[in-house]
Amino acid sequence: MKKVIALAFVAGMFSLVSCGPSAEEKAAEEKRQADSVAAADAAMKAAEEAAAAAAAATVDTTAMDSTATADTTAKK
Repeated sequence: MKKVIALAFVAGMFSLVSCGPSAEEKAAEEKRQADSVAAADAAMKAAEEAAAAAAAATVDTTAMDSTATADTTAKK
């Protein structure tokens, strides 16, 4: 009886091991990961470009205000 249980246990272990991912599934998982990394890189690059554009569009208002104040004071 012990041998039958041991044999069933070993057969169960082999059946669990054989249920692992196939080569196609592994390749699909690697492709999915590569696509995710590429999408994240593209999103990061777009965000960096948007931040750079926003920084470039920022105008130094302190210099403009000082000049406007100096012009108004000189006209009076």
